[in-house]
Amino acid sequence: MTTVDGAVRDRRAGASGGAVRAGRPLAARLVARAGGGAMRIFLVLVALFWLMPSVGLLLSSLRGPQRIAGSGWWQVFAEPAQITWDNYSRLLANEKVMGSLLTTASITVPATVLVVVIGSLAGYAFAWMDFPGRDGWFLVVVGLLVVPVQVALIPVAKLFGAVGLFETTAGVILFHTAFGLPFAVFLLRNFFAEIPRELLEAARLDGAGELRLFTRVVMPLGGPAIASLGIFQFLWVWNDMLVALIFADSGSPPITVALQQEVRQFGNNIDVLAPGAFLSMVVPLIVFFAFQRQFVSGVMAGAVK
Repeated sequence: MTTVDGAVRDRRAGASGGAVRAGRPLAARLVARAGGGAMRIFLVLVALFWLMPSVGLLLSSLRGPQRIAGSGWWQVFAEPAQITWDNYSRLLANEKVMGSLLTTASITVPATVLVVVIGSLAGYAFAWMDFPGRDGWFLVVVGLLVVPVQVALIPVAKLFGAVGLFETTAGVILFHTAFGLPFAVFLLRNFFAEIPRELLEAARLDGAGELRLFTRVVMPLGGPAIASLGIFQFLWVWNDMLVALIFADSGSPPITVALQQEVRQFGNNIDVLAPGAFLSMVVPLIVFFAFQRQFVSGVMAGAVK
């Protein structure tokens, strides 16, 4: 009887354990399995596959024009001696491409700063300040998120032509700022709204005004979201080609337009195109990795909330 009772108890325990395992959420089971060695190997392979185009572009930029035209970049592993820095020397000597990098920076940095500053102020106002029509104006901002850039190209081009901003750096900055603000306001307003009201009320009781409250309380707490917004805006503006192709100065275009012009004018000028394309790609990567901790914090905070 003792043996039978023990077997029954073991069977019941196994059944209850199976029920518990079956009752676990699918997400929890996937997370538990993700820590296994097979999953880690899979993720490493996916990362290597994702980085392969970047590695190929880098190795192509380190090869001579004849070798680039005659064989694939993977031949570098069979013959490492073909690696040379001559392409980058020619790139540094190309005033048009190097000037386009400065033009791109002069567009991207102001457009990013303006969107972050104005979006932060507007997000705080929509989250914690009472003014007439606040909810209605916020719905207008949300509605602007669905307006495609292509719809505004012709009207804005006519407007910029009338006020003298067409084919100017200031015009490109204003265009990117205007189309980046709806997403910035929407993102930051939702993030700021999750700040505990008691914390703000305590600061007001200590005599903090709206400006001091914004700079000393809201901005530090919203750092991760602001960093995420800055990274997104920087990447969008830096990699943009459509707006720059239409509104930028044709005499000093951004890097994307300058590389496109090199392809159009000199189809076999690969010794300049390859290092130029890699250089234009490296800058956003540096910005992302420099702020990746804040970016991940912002994403995780939004996921938790």
